[in-house]
Amino acid sequence: MSIFACGHLVWRALQAAEELAKQGVKAEVINVHTIKPMDVDAVLASVGKTGCAVTCEEHNKFGGLGDAIAQVLTTQRPTPQEYVAVNDSFGESGTPDQLLKKYGLDAPDIVKAAQRVLLRK
Repeated sequence: MSIFACGHLVWRALQAAEELAKQGVKAEVINVHTIKPMDVDAVLASVGKTGCAVTCEEHNKFGGLGDAIAQVLTTQRPTPQEYVAVNDSFGESGTPDQLLKKYGLDAPDIVKAAQRVLLRK
């Protein structure tokens, strides 16, 4: 399981990896600090080991990290992928924790995405 995350969701991805480890699933968390240029070699090396990917970002799921990773995977190494991102909606106000939960961006949401993608591996 490769988990690619950026920004605040790197910490949540690490929390999810800990929970997945308790379930017997080894997850490799990659901090994608820049989307452009994408570290294509790192993406391909990780999914080459794990066979599936989850992308995590505090961004609309269209046009962000998930789509950049998907472009690499579809053109160079077709791999099952799940997105953890905002599902094309307008932003709202709240505490960071409230917003992460509202938009499905918290560690339990990453765990669920990992479980879904493992079924397609």
